[in-house]
Amino acid sequence: MTNSIGEITGADALLIIGSNTTETHPVIGYRVRRAVRQGTKLIVADPRRINLATHSAHIHLQQKPGTDVALLNGIINVIIEENLVDQSFIEKRTEGYDKLKETVAKYTPEYVAEITGVAAENIRKAARLYGQAENAAILYTMGITQHSFGTNNVLSIANLAMVTGNLGKPSTGVNPLRGQNNVQGACDMGALPNVFTGYQKVATEEARNKFVEGWGIKVDINPGLTVTEMFDGADNGDIKGMYIMGENPVVSDANSSHVVEALENLEFLVVQDIFLTETARYADVVLPAASFAEKIGTYTNTERRVQLSHAAVESPGEARPDWEIITRLAAKMGFEWNYANAEDIFKEIAYLTPSYGGMTYERLKEKGLQWPCPDEKHPGTTYLHSDEFKRGLGLFSAVEYQPPAEETDNDYPLILTTGRNLFHYHTGTMTRRSEGLLEYRPEELVQINPDDAAQLKIEDGDQVEVISRRGKVKAKASLTEVVMPGVVFMTFHYHEALTNLLTNSALDPVAKTPELKTCAVKVIKA
Repeated sequence: MTNSIGEITGADALLIIGSNTTETHPVIGYRVRRAVRQGTKLIVADPRRINLATHSAHIHLQQKPGTDVALLNGIINVIIEENLVDQSFIEKRTEGYDKLKETVAKYTPEYVAEITGVAAENIRKAARLYGQAENAAILYTMGITQHSFGTNNVLSIANLAMVTGNLGKPSTGVNPLRGQNNVQGACDMGALPNVFTGYQKVATEEARNKFVEGWGIKVDINPGLTVTEMFDGADNGDIKGMYIMGENPVVSDANSSHVVEALENLEFLVVQDIFLTETARYADVVLPAASFAEKIGTYTNTERRVQLSHAAVESPGEARPDWEIITRLAAKMGFEWNYANAEDIFKEIAYLTPSYGGMTYERLKEKGLQWPCPDEKHPGTTYLHSDEFKRGLGLFSAVEYQPPAEETDNDYPLILTTGRNLFHYHTGTMTRRSEGLLEYRPEELVQINPDDAAQLKIEDGDQVEVISRRGKVKAKASLTEVVMPGVVFMTFHYHEALTNLLTNSALDPVAKTPELKTCAVKVIKA
């Protein structure tokens, strides 16, 4: 997030796009609802009539899945046409505006309505609510990123924020809400194929030299592979072994049958986790890890806040903290790592990572610190880009709408979009062990519009088969107007109804993220 969670209540307008915030980020969802009660204008753009759209939003833009770039270009078109731009911000802090203006000129509300299904007048209303606000913030999640053009979706969001000057000041910004408790921290620590910690690029000689000196080893100058590329490599035999920690790709990744085939083709698989997940069942060796409540360490949350966590209970059996398992394994492989505890590792992180440079366990005790925090006198950074962008001037990116990699046809006439529900989390590894949560949502439900169900002779509660070009799953139908005609919705919490057997692994060419949020399916009564 460029800004902070606490700033949400200070925004004059909020645009939430591709995020079912109250169900997937309920704490932040509470902040959003409180902001609305205090006078914030809320725009929700979502293919479903989610809770926020029904009960809190001043306007709901119910776009066809996969049409976000067109919708955002349409909003920018109105903002430019009605002179709601921040001309001073554009001139002083950005470049490329003329090209953007030229590109969005054809995205009139009427043209965008044809692509998205959103009424032209609603596009104008949303543009005015956002464009006229003194401070406007954008919140988004994987409904924006998990597309074959997800990078363009994010660039379009940045365009909208910059054209109205809603960056570099409180209660504004471009704010991705992270989907798990330490996704931000994992990225910060270099769990991406092209960067070291703190997003220091592998391709940069200065960064490489720093880590060669800091770690005392040679560093490969070539970026690694993304997760999806790893499974492709395993499937074709280029990758022989894999080590999976705290992830359950058999359930969570697109085109799950391809993931299983790749795992079965490995010569050796190690899985490190707190439970025997669906993925761990394919492992040659399972290493039992300690849960968050059984170890000390830091987590970096969605607002860049590094927080110190202490153990509340002892680990069961042979379970050990992740750092200890990895350190002991490294020792067996001949590496002399002299970490005595998690704090030793954090000291190394701070030494090698400028944005964490001023952090210590002592400073993190109370409420944590937000990076960048370059030295021990620095208070942390509430919001980013106050004076300038990291690259200097903010660059507008003139992006065009492109359709999803897979569109509907006569054989597969419905669009499947996926997400989560309030009662379960990710692949259900933890939440589906809770009797209380299981009582609320014991099984998968396929949300289908009553008009579509009538044509298919499906009634509420019927068992149905959802079929794509990659597989089929069986689950119970839930007839609801939450989804528009032509769209069905499923979660990926239930291994018995493995939704990601259906989804498309087509990749965004830049981020290499698969297109989990839209694919073509048909639904038949089982």
